[in-house]
Amino acid sequence: MNNSLSLAAAGQRITGALFASQSLFSAATIASFTLTPIIAVQLAGGEEAAGVPVTLTWLGRAAVAYPIGWLMDRLGRRNGLSIGYFIGTIGMGLSVMAIMQASYLWFLLGALLVGAARASAEQSRFVAAEAQPSAQRARAMGLIVFAGTIGAIGGPLLVAPSEHWAAGFGLVGATGPFIAATVMLLLGLIVTLIFLRPDPLTVGRQISQDEEAAIPVAERVPRAARPLREIFGHFNVQLAVTAMVIGQLVMTLLMVITPVHMDHLHHPTTAVSGVIMAHTLGMFGLSGLTGWLLDRYGRLPIILAGTAILITSALMTPGAVSVPMLAAALFLLGLGWNFCFLAGSAMLAEELRSAERGRAQGVNEMFVAVASGGGSLTTGAIFVQGGITAVSVVSLALMIALGMMALWGFFLNKKLPAVP
Repeated sequence: MNNSLSLAAAGQRITGALFASQSLFSAATIASFTLTPIIAVQLAGGEEAAGVPVTLTWLGRAAVAYPIGWLMDRLGRRNGLSIGYFIGTIGMGLSVMAIMQASYLWFLLGALLVGAARASAEQSRFVAAEAQPSAQRARAMGLIVFAGTIGAIGGPLLVAPSEHWAAGFGLVGATGPFIAATVMLLLGLIVTLIFLRPDPLTVGRQISQDEEAAIPVAERVPRAARPLREIFGHFNVQLAVTAMVIGQLVMTLLMVITPVHMDHLHHPTTAVSGVIMAHTLGMFGLSGLTGWLLDRYGRLPIILAGTAILITSALMTPGAVSVPMLAAALFLLGLGWNFCFLAGSAMLAEELRSAERGRAQGVNEMFVAVASGGGSLTTGAIFVQGGITAVSVVSLALMIALGMMALWGFFLNKKLPAVP
């Protein structure tokens, strides 16, 4: 009983620390992202440079996702997350220096390092789940994803005041959001180092041992870490990763191009901001509800529900001309992504053994980052060829493929036993 109480208290403390640090990370990245394309154009001297820092951010995330997961398995979750926050702090600091010295190359390097930091921070949801019993992991993930709501609201609100603050100290005004982001990432590092104790890896292993002890000896499976090829040969792992990757790709395809589509419809920038805010609310605002639904109905039904919501969004978007309709379509886009992302995350977490989580989750994050980068790079070309309808058709085809895969697992009972 004392051991159970101790593990429960440790899990609550870990989840609270992760929620605080993830909120800081989200606010930091969104505050800096607000001005990143504009600064890139100013430093490079051409609009073709607007998307380069964002692309490098995704590249950094993809490149570091597996190594950081490997480190987490060997050095612990606290050390792995701390390394990420430290890299992000350096990246934001380089961005400040780049703006002060009008250096485009240094600015790109800063963006690359921030992407690398994101590869670490994005594993926070898995770390939170690891520190909870199996029945509570989906809710813990939902809480960490919900932290993005704080960043989505707080990040943009910091931009103008931080610009005025920087200018008041004789600095370039545009450095303000990046200075604020540097401070927030440093605070995230401090929170992680001080409060993420005991290490979630230790707590997760103890929980796994306790849950395994409750299983009859004849039904237990080996606990040794499997090679990645064997892990990703498991149908449920494939489905979990596919749900996250395709959900991310479709969300990126439609979300990135929507401001351009609205500009063609002659909507003002205030309307664009409102639509993106509705989208952000759909992405993060209902994560607690999603976690409850996952615990109540299971992973596959929520993946199917998320697929249906994303299909609805893709069907609505081409005919959405008014701001309310566009906001509704983008809200559903965010909500469908949330369902697929959290359900896929929960399914992946429960299929992994303690000793293999960091590596396998790192590979998953690499796939998700590549999907995001690919979506942001290709959506413009698709839009040029066929407008928002073409983007929606591509998104619809991808979601139908995911839906068929999920139905295959649901109706043909392809679900393999969860790994304790």
